[in-house]
Amino acid sequence: MFSRLRFLFAFLLASAVTPLPAQRLDPAKWSLSVDRPAAPPGAKVLARLEVTLEDGWHLYSPTTPPGGPIPTRIELEPRPQLASFRLYQRLPTTKFDPNFKVDTETYSGQTSFLLEIGLAGGAPPGPVELTARVRYQLCTDKLCLPPVRKTASASLTIDPAAPSGAAGIPEGFVPAGETVVLASAAGAASPPPASSPGAAPTRSSPAGWAAFVAIAFGFGLAAVFTPCVFPMIPITVSFFLRQNVRLRRDAVIQALVFCLGIIVLFTGLGLVTTAILGPFGVVELGSNPWVNLFIAAVFLAFGLSLLGAFEITLPSGLLTRLDRASQRGGYFGTAVMGLTFSLTAFACVGPFVGTLLAASIQSGGLQPVLGMLAFATGLASPFFLLALFPSWLQRLPKSGGWLPRVKVVLGFLILAAMFKYLSNIDQVMQWNLLTRERYLAVWIVLFSLAGAYLLGLLRLEGVDPEEKLGLPRLLAGSALLVFAVSLIPGMFGARLGELDAYVPPPREGAAPGPAADGLSWLKNDYEAALARAKAENKLVFVNFTGYACTNCHWMKANMFTRPEIAQALGEFILVE
Repeated sequence: MFSRLRFLFAFLLASAVTPLPAQRLDPAKWSLSVDRPAAPPGAKVLARLEVTLEDGWHLYSPTTPPGGPIPTRIELEPRPQLASFRLYQRLPTTKFDPNFKVDTETYSGQTSFLLEIGLAGGAPPGPVELTARVRYQLCTDKLCLPPVRKTASASLTIDPAAPSGAAGIPEGFVPAGETVVLASAAGAASPPPASSPGAAPTRSSPAGWAAFVAIAFGFGLAAVFTPCVFPMIPITVSFFLRQNVRLRRDAVIQALVFCLGIIVLFTGLGLVTTAILGPFGVVELGSNPWVNLFIAAVFLAFGLSLLGAFEITLPSGLLTRLDRASQRGGYFGTAVMGLTFSLTAFACVGPFVGTLLAASIQSGGLQPVLGMLAFATGLASPFFLLALFPSWLQRLPKSGGWLPRVKVVLGFLILAAMFKYLSNIDQVMQWNLLTRERYLAVWIVLFSLAGAYLLGLLRLEGVDPEEKLGLPRLLAGSALLVFAVSLIPGMFGARLGELDAYVPPPREGAAPGPAADGLSWLKNDYEAALARAKAENKLVFVNFTGYACTNCHWMKANMFTRPEIAQALGEFILVE
């Protein structure tokens, strides 16, 4: 699910097709006509909306199933003289579209739609302008244009003396939706029903809300495994070990208070930050060199501490204040711990929060609040279980050497994660010091050291030379070594699949040149792309990217390199 979400997010942020201003494509011509020049109040008239498409282009019917291209939406602009309308369409051509991987309903060449318009019973005599509003998408077998909005108009005279003959639907037309009410008996406009063809829903359906909340909750769970949040687990466990919780009820309350601190602060802080910076301002924190430098420094301290270099302790003054707070009430200290964790982790989970808020704010209503509440709940859920776990540890015998081993391996992993943030700084500042080869070399060494440690080949705390090598430790150590070896081909230009999103891209020359996928990209030079496109009579493909944009790197490494996509991109002038 997350790979699809990441692809969707990367596609929305990283891809856009931009025709040249002088070559703006307009392959569709629309016109509107009525079956008679005049009609009495309360009568029904037929309006014919015709469209002519250039060769090779097609549009999609209003009844095209969801999940693929954008269906055509046709609406009648409300007027006090108009009561309702119903849309009819010709039978479309149904076929499987290999680009969208779904069955589509299309029209090519010339086709027409019918609008059966009901006039208001109390409509005053005189002329009325009928305006059809159309939103549609045009495609060929190789490319699609962005959705287009157009209008077409025709005139009708309301005359009580005109014949009131009923409008008949010609053969070959079928309904494309239910009747849409435009005006009440008093002539006041009323909203169309939810079943109107192509109408955008004004309220989310219960299924849509449930899916949104589920995705937000999943984002929260995924954020737990970010390197900035994961190191907080040992601190959280040690904090609750000091609470001296004796009863299960107290442990549950302590856990709830801790999680409530996370939920309250994340929900409030996320909405306030978004109101100040905007939804994408939060995401930009992930590219800020100072933020990345701070996170790298914290990870370095955590990693060296977990490897036994030193022990991280809080200042005595802060410990005194926390001790006084705990004397006034243990729940207060637990809530403070939850709030502190939220503040520490907020910058690191900014990409999750920004993406979620960007989607929820566009929908409006309570979605931003519910989305952040679900996200914070997902983030806090594992800590709820961890908050309960220390009380159970106190009742177990103190045996087993797995805890020191977990701490040492986690230290290697945190140091590896630190280089991801150092790489962000290096890419944003364009220093080119931490190249792909050096970055992968560091990861290979760190993961190899972690694997060798678990197998007993590296003597550090937690592994007794005389201790028998158990199966779990053997499998974990072997997995780390296999992962390290699998990174070696990446140092020599091979692709690493999903990992390409998290490691620096291959180096390219200072001048634009062919990349590893055979495509030639212009860098930050839109005007040069336009000039070349005019000279070669091509379209421009604009890739909005970022030096430290993980989704952008994944998109370019895993989507643009697909043979069918690379072949299509070869017909554009590419600029990023």
